[in-house]
Amino acid sequence: MASQHPSAPPRTSGLVHVNVRHDTHYVVAGNHLAQHRRLTLEAKGLALYLQSLPAGASVGIKAIAAAHPNSELAVARALRQLEAFGYLKRVRERLPDGRFVHRTISYNRPGAEPKPARTTTPPPPPVRKAPPPPPLPLAERHRAAAALLAELRVHDPRLLLSERDVHRLAPEVTAWLDRGAHPDAVRRTLCADLPDAVAHPAALLAHRLRALLPPQLPTAPPPTPPSGPRFIECDDCGRPFPPPTPDGLCTDCRTTTRAAA
Repeated sequence: MASQHPSAPPRTSGLVHVNVRHDTHYVVAGNHLAQHRRLTLEAKGLALYLQSLPAGASVGIKAIAAAHPNSELAVARALRQLEAFGYLKRVRERLPDGRFVHRTISYNRPGAEPKPARTTTPPPPPVRKAPPPPPLPLAERHRAAAALLAELRVHDPRLLLSERDVHRLAPEVTAWLDRGAHPDAVRRTLCADLPDAVAHPAALLAHRLRALLPPQLPTAPPPTPPSGPRFIECDDCGRPFPPPTPDGLCTDCRTTTRAAA
C-alpha cells in the first residue's frame, strides 16, 4: 500500500495569528491606528485604552499615569501625538454657572463624522381624505336655473350632474333666463347634438352656456310725451282747462259770453 502524503501549507517564518472571537469587553480599532507609521507604540496603546473607557471617565495625565506603569511625561507625550494626528481633542468649556471644565474627545477614526443611529420609525398612518364640504345654498334667483339643470338627466341620461355642478352652473343658466330665453329653449340648446359618449357633462354644459349665450333684448324706448301743453289757461278767468278751444275761453266763460250776447 502506497503511503499517503496529505497536502499542507508550507511552514513560513513570521507572525501566526491565533484569534478567538470576543463577545464582550473588546475594542474595535482600525489599521489606520494599529499600523500608523508616525505614532509610537505608547500613543497607539493609549488610543486603545481611551477607546475602552466609558464616557465620563477621568482621563487626565495624572489619572492615566496612576493606572499604568508609564510616567506622566510619557503619558503627556503620547497624548500630544494623538492630538497632532486627530485621534484626540482637548477642549475647555464654560458651564452655565460660570465654571470651566476640561473635556477630552477620543476619535476612533479621525476626520470621519459619526453616522446617526438607525431608528425604526413607524410608517405614517394612512391619510384619510376628508369629504368635500357641502355646496353653499343657492340664492333665490338661481333656484329655477338649478331645477332646469337637475332635470336635464330626465331628457338625456348623459347629462347627469352632481349637486356641486348644478350649483356651479346655475348662475350661468340664470343669465340666459335674464336675457329673455325661455326655459324650454335653454333645455333644447343644452341637450341638442350631444356626442355618443359624454365623459364630462358639466364641462360640456359650461362651454355651451358661455359660447351660446344670447344677446340682451333691446330695451323699448320711453313713450313720447304729447306735444303741446296738456292744459291751457282761460283768456277771461285765467283758470286752466284742457284744450282744444277755438277762442281761448273755458266752457263757463264761453257760455257766459254767449248769454250776454
